[in-house]
Amino acid sequence: MDIQYDFSRQTTIVTGGGRGIGRAVAAKFVQSGAHVWIWDIEPAELDGAQSMTVDVTKADQIAKALAHIVSRSSCIDILVNNAGYLGRYQPFEQCDAGEWQKILQVNLVGVFEVTRQILPVMRRAGCGRIVNMGSLAGKEGLPSLAAYSAASAGVIAFTKALSREVCDTDIRVNCVAPGPIDTDLIRSLGDQVVDAMITASPLRRLGRVDEVAGMVLWLCSAAGSFNTGAVFDMSGGRARY
Repeated sequence: MDIQYDFSRQTTIVTGGGRGIGRAVAAKFVQSGAHVWIWDIEPAELDGAQSMTVDVTKADQIAKALAHIVSRSSCIDILVNNAGYLGRYQPFEQCDAGEWQKILQVNLVGVFEVTRQILPVMRRAGCGRIVNMGSLAGKEGLPSLAAYSAASAGVIAFTKALSREVCDTDIRVNCVAPGPIDTDLIRSLGDQVVDAMITASPLRRLGRVDEVAGMVLWLCSAAGSFNTGAVFDMSGGRARY
């Protein structure tokens, strides 16, 4: 059943919205009437959305893009921090410093910087919704994805801490932590790795991007008004706590 939401006149920013989960989230917001801006490191095209080339690790690019949006809409209603970089699937001992630094910069520091710049806009309005995309890796720690696991754990802790700082407003901050989702990023790990992920899942399948998008929209809707600082699994039963 396709649940419908009404986000008419709400300005939404989705980082990493050019593909995979981010694209599904952006498309779902467009279908729900939101004014959607996609920030992606590569040009993205999605009917009904506007796209800007933004590297979330570059503060100046974030500032320029935000100024452009605020000049057209004084309020940012929704922020989905989705931009991410998985890195190579390999033992930590084989991961060079440049690789794990990039993983941390995109997945954790990028969330910090985008949120740092957008949060004051939400504070002035006294309301907003922030959804940070974490990962099952951040809850359980996945072998051969140590740096990614560490960055995702940081996103989870950041979500919990920030939610308490802004609870004097109607700003809600939550995290969605997907397990393996059927995206090009996951498929690129190879059939053997993907098959192992499916075997480890109680539901014996990968998740779908539309399922993750549905969770994000629910959190941003009026139905999620009492949820803040929470981590919502999308793991097909794989998460153990």
